[in-house]
Amino acid sequence: MEDVVIKGLEKTFPGAEGREGNTVFRDVSLHVKKGEFVSLLGPSGCGKSTLLNIVAGLDQPSAGEVVAGHRNISGPGSDRGVVFQEAALMPWLNVKDNVMFGLRKRYTKQDASERAESYLKMVHLTRFKESYPHELSGGMKQRVAIARALAMNPHILLMDEPFGALDEQTRMMLHKEIDAIWRETKKTILFVTHNIREAILLSDRIVLMGTRPGGIRHIFDVPLERPRSLSSPELVALEEEIMGMLEKEIDKVMKEEMGDDYNAEENRVLSGDDRYMGGGI
Repeated sequence: MEDVVIKGLEKTFPGAEGREGNTVFRDVSLHVKKGEFVSLLGPSGCGKSTLLNIVAGLDQPSAGEVVAGHRNISGPGSDRGVVFQEAALMPWLNVKDNVMFGLRKRYTKQDASERAESYLKMVHLTRFKESYPHELSGGMKQRVAIARALAMNPHILLMDEPFGALDEQTRMMLHKEIDAIWRETKKTILFVTHNIREAILLSDRIVLMGTRPGGIRHIFDVPLERPRSLSSPELVALEEEIMGMLEKEIDKVMKEEMGDDYNAEENRVLSGDDRYMGGGI
């Protein structure tokens, strides 16, 4: 397991035909300790996924650097596993073969098979190992993607809204599974989400990002015992604190876009149950 150290990171996408570029975020610095579960939370457009892609080595920063285990990250590596919102399984392979796909280059066929079986058992999919992706539910596909990433034994697991497209019941089930997996493996996890409760349930720390341009606005510690309950007074209090800061960021964006026509109270983006589910963010 390794620390991830982000130093003075900036990302600007160049403008077309001489137009000014779009700076997604600037001056982002963060130290994720080995074995820590850290969530990135913030409004759409603040650069959460872009930041994760840079840590994964799938994109390059405009300035700054990312260091993992004393090595500068300049591209993808076996020390990092990535789970995206879409499971991206190979439809012509069954569940076990999807998990084994990357293992074949590193292990013997027998070792790869045993390793795949082990991680499918961890995500409770052993009896579906011969099934094909089209036969699985969305939640089951994501569990296969998680098993595939873990089977490669990365030091760092990067998760980009892996449960964002799932129904609430399935999300709750997978929250319990990923929490149990993290407590068993103690992987270093960087997790992108729009869901405040999800972030509190899973994380050691929550990094709240703002926009225009993006950057870190605040880092919340989550010193709650695991497993956590949604009805915990401490969880509810932290949820309200994060919500207050998040609403200010969203109000700022809406004010810039709508000018004097925007009224924060009349146009509240997060209201009712949506505020807890990440609606409108």
